[in-house]
Amino acid sequence: MIELPEIETIRRDLERDCVGKKIKSVEVLKAKIAGGPKSKASIEQELDQVKVESVSRIGKYLLFELSNEKTLAVGLGSGGQIRRVPNKAELDSKTQMVVTFTQTGQMRLIDHNGEASVSLHETTEVIEDKPELLELGIDPIEHSQRITWGDFAHYLQARKAKLKTLLIDDSFVIGIGPMYADEILFEAGLRYDRMSDSLTTNEVRRLWQSIVQTVYDAVKYRGSSVDGSLYTDTNGDPGLFQDHHSVYEKHGELSPRSRKPIARSKFGGIWTYYCEQSQV
Repeated sequence: MIELPEIETIRRDLERDCVGKKIKSVEVLKAKIAGGPKSKASIEQELDQVKVESVSRIGKYLLFELSNEKTLAVGLGSGGQIRRVPNKAELDSKTQMVVTFTQTGQMRLIDHNGEASVSLHETTEVIEDKPELLELGIDPIEHSQRITWGDFAHYLQARKAKLKTLLIDDSFVIGIGPMYADEILFEAGLRYDRMSDSLTTNEVRRLWQSIVQTVYDAVKYRGSSVDGSLYTDTNGDPGLFQDHHSVYEKHGELSPRSRKPIARSKFGGIWTYYCEQSQV
């Protein structure tokens, strides 16, 4: 699972490590990840000898703004990894793209399940080229200081859906996913199957605070690497937030709030973890 906290952790690592660096060469090893041979050739040509000006993010896309007024957009899907390694490090068989800097080694894009993508855009035209970005909902990191719980209440009241369904919908909140939805709802004291239009004022406030705080804590601990997850940071290290999960994949263990066993139920075809006593 690679959700918003994991993408943001990677972005911050790359911002610290790559901004100001000059690219010596780029090799796209599999044309499919770039959308075909023509796009592959364009990326390799346009990124040659340019500097990385910034590393930003829209939703779950990483955006590398370059000194030639181009932007490289990278989507990791559910199994992508970005590694910073020495030039002579052994090449992983799933490596899709290698960016070599004039100094400080390489950045490699590894894709374990064929969902990653790279695309090159005029910096001023990224949104125009990717109109799906206009459909994204609230970003708990970018919008946490601009959106009040009252604004959130307005968005919530405009939708009528079960809470977990809503939380994992990127058109409502970006990059939550089932794992973080379970943790958010536990912290907010709300059941996964509560209808969004049934919440009281205090419950809406708790939910917004829980979204922001859970995502903040997950980034603080550099994301979650649970069983079956392919997520690692740019050094190849796993996240640590799974050690701070309250309910996810902890069925049968005692709830930290009620001291009763954590329950699980199938919801939308996947397991949902919750505390029957403290979530209403």
